[in-house]
Amino acid sequence: MIDFNLTEDQLNLQTRTKTFVENVIIPFEKDPRCTSHGPTDELRLELNALAKEAGLFAPHVSEEWGGLGLDHRDMAVVFEAAGYSPLGPIALHCAAPDEGNMNLLAKVATPYQQDIYLRPLAAGETRSCFTMTEPSGGAGSDPNMLTTTAVPSGNHYVINGRKWLITGAKGAAFTIIMAVVPEGHSMQSGPTMFLAPMDSNGIEIKRNLDTMDSSFTGGHAEVEFKNLRLPADSVLGEVGEAFRYVQVRLAPARLTHCMRWLGGACRAHDIASKYAKTRHAFGKAIGHHEGIGFMLADNEIDLQQSRLMVWWTANELDSGRKARHESSMTKIAVSEALFRVADRSLQILGGMGMTSDTVVEQIFREVRGFRIYDGPSEVHRWAIARRILKREKLE
Repeated sequence: MIDFNLTEDQLNLQTRTKTFVENVIIPFEKDPRCTSHGPTDELRLELNALAKEAGLFAPHVSEEWGGLGLDHRDMAVVFEAAGYSPLGPIALHCAAPDEGNMNLLAKVATPYQQDIYLRPLAAGETRSCFTMTEPSGGAGSDPNMLTTTAVPSGNHYVINGRKWLITGAKGAAFTIIMAVVPEGHSMQSGPTMFLAPMDSNGIEIKRNLDTMDSSFTGGHAEVEFKNLRLPADSVLGEVGEAFRYVQVRLAPARLTHCMRWLGGACRAHDIASKYAKTRHAFGKAIGHHEGIGFMLADNEIDLQQSRLMVWWTANELDSGRKARHESSMTKIAVSEALFRVADRSLQILGGMGMTSDTVVEQIFREVRGFRIYDGPSEVHRWAIARRILKREKLE
């Protein structure tokens, strides 16, 4: 059973996080270190220090690695409160892709790999990236189209390929690479994950892409692997098992995106609601005109439905289920609902909504991208339909 009443501990965490974000983090939103390619590492480290001082750093990380050790239901409360500012998840060190990578390393990496990669990442000393998406002709929505190869060579693998839209690549200390080990080498083959320092010979950031979002430290880059030579102990998990491991990362990561951007959409709605109370037109506050009032009402509905879906899927994960079906449904419903909220909020603000005088225009841009990354809505609908047909034995 899901209890919709927050526990005393959850209420305390919610209040502490909300107070911290509103009073300490939001003032940094106009800091010049917030660039078109995300906040700089200098700003990130400053915000991390403030979160550590407040006792809110790395809420998703186990206590073993210095975090708060929250489960998904607790994370839903804290991440939403953190997402009230685009800088909140950066400050708490629970932003993508690091949050998902920490989860993956904690579950799949060897003790040696955890010591080398997870320990400094969990402490906020380093950043990471996940190199899977490829340019046209390679892997995107269909991971089976991977073109990056990892060819065995003695006790090493030689990796060649090109990736793009790699979040946080610039400035990252290491990457998790998705590549295919070809058949015909008298060993296991197939899609495989590798760990590699970003300063390795054979890794080059070709360019940082100009994208409509601007909340991820390091932005989004195009990365080339050219004869990158990695030792066999760089394999994360087992050779040929990458698609199985990626599900360990993706289902929770889809949900944490929902949590964070729910907070952002709440911020947009709050700004629009305040404006609707104080802005007058045609003899009264615009919120009293049905056209505006109904948009505010629809926002409230979308926000609460999104929150309930997030809590439902969080409960599935905490109950030990994989929740692939549930996370796909939630990702679609929430990403589309939050975009509606951001869109209505911008519309209510009118001309002001198009400016950077409020954070709404940034939230609008950020939330629009959410319908694409971590699987476009169309791909998730396709996956849901396949599961329905299998369940009904119609295939």
